[in-house]
Amino acid sequence: MIVIGIDPHKSTHTATALDSATNTDLGSIRIDASVIEYKRLIVWAKAWPDRRWAIENADGLGHHLALWLLAIGEVVHDIPTTATARVRELSRGGRRKNDRIDAAAAASVAALHGDARQVYPETVNDALALLDERRVNLSSSRTRTVNQLHALLRELMAGGAPTSLTPKKAAAAIRGFRARTAPDKIRLELAKELITDFARFDEQLAANSRKITALLDEHGTHLRNIDGVGPVLAARILGRSGRASRFPTAAAYASYTGTAPVQIASADSSHHRLSRFGDRQLNSALYTIAMIQIRMPSSTGRAFYDKKIAEGKTPRTAARALKRHLATHLWRAMLADEKRGIRAISRESLTAA
Repeated sequence: MIVIGIDPHKSTHTATALDSATNTDLGSIRIDASVIEYKRLIVWAKAWPDRRWAIENADGLGHHLALWLLAIGEVVHDIPTTATARVRELSRGGRRKNDRIDAAAAASVAALHGDARQVYPETVNDALALLDERRVNLSSSRTRTVNQLHALLRELMAGGAPTSLTPKKAAAAIRGFRARTAPDKIRLELAKELITDFARFDEQLAANSRKITALLDEHGTHLRNIDGVGPVLAARILGRSGRASRFPTAAAYASYTGTAPVQIASADSSHHRLSRFGDRQLNSALYTIAMIQIRMPSSTGRAFYDKKIAEGKTPRTAARALKRHLATHLWRAMLADEKRGIRAISRESLTAA
């Protein structure tokens, strides 16, 4: 098996072929980041029919090349930058760094150290991740706009505007206002602009929600049947988790979400502490679901929380335990959805045949 390591940059990519059995460098090539050059890369790689690709940071600068290789049937693995740095540090190259060393390091990591993650073609989950990121950006911009509008309205009128501000309420508040000074005229003009932005962000967020709901319907996920999981949280969980089957166990998924406690052990002493690692956006989503379920007297989450309290746990510890429990529940639900999707595709293939 030949492993071809790729060190991607914005304008160029460097590839190094490595024999995984002997760890021998078989050659290297540097190409421009373009489809024409991708084809030249494939022509060069045909010297090794039994090959796979190891791309450093395949979700970043190597994303386009990774998807192109997948589209033509190649096997692609993603190598974390931390893994290539570790290999480079321990190699004979010492602290030297160049594109060929990086590419070879990525290939050797994939071939020998097991730090590689196989890359698959994009799915609905990736579309949901894009919509979730856009929603986060829109929400941040909306919040910033509303805060600026509140500050201006406080300066224009006594007491400012009510906390539950909407574009209509803001427009009504300044409708009868007459600016008497030059600064107030500018404040009034800026307030009108911010109200327009405010309304636009609300429209964009509503459109974003409709797109998310449509994609979730297409996905066929059952996450929305879980208490506390609405369309927005379901999109975030699916988008940031990806394929559920890439996690071998529920414990692996819990570690990925940062809900699994970290063991600290030395000699005869052993205890667990709160994990600060993992995907913090997923961790936040699980916290939101846990808080919603705790507030729902009839939910299974509330029953689990009450059980932990009865065992003598503090409310905070019980809530953390519920987050860990939810991580397992969500992983199993996503895995079941994935298996149903595979069976559906198999049935369609048999029908077509």
